[in-house]
Amino acid sequence: MQVSAPAMNNGDVIDVLIRPARAEEADLLGDLALRSKGYWGYDRDFMEACRAELTFPPEQVRAQRISVAESAGRVLGFYSLAGEPPDGELGNMWVEPDAIGGGVGRRLWHHAMRTARTAGFTNLRIDADPFAEGFYLAMGAERVGETPSGSIPGRVLPLLRIRVPSQPS
Repeated sequence: MQVSAPAMNNGDVIDVLIRPARAEEADLLGDLALRSKGYWGYDRDFMEACRAELTFPPEQVRAQRISVAESAGRVLGFYSLAGEPPDGELGNMWVEPDAIGGGVGRRLWHHAMRTARTAGFTNLRIDADPFAEGFYLAMGAERVGETPSGSIPGRVLPLLRIRVPSQPS
């Protein structure tokens, strides 16, 4: 499913196309995820510990439901959906640092909800970065607990859940 919609970036309206990720974009997606996570000021050691978890081999891109937001040929963000309906996981929602706050994340979110609904998901789990929790809560997710970090032993992340809306948002 491809969706073209205007987004705001520094007050300017830009066209954003949301489309399936391509296997040859695997390295680009990993680099984007690391830049996006780094936006929150994590130190070098922390970021290096996250590298393996934020690396996407081409076969993973082919196998997962990953969608990218692109504008003028530049990938601005992406998300992944995993699992088998009715329960799944919204993961890897990342936005380029210079596009954060410009509406790209919101557009990815709405696309993810439409895609999840079409695929038959009714509930999605979100293991959120603590800095992203506020975004997910504003989008309607609820905090249901904590979950261990996949990268940092002893660190816990907010565990969120969203009931996939039965109607388009």
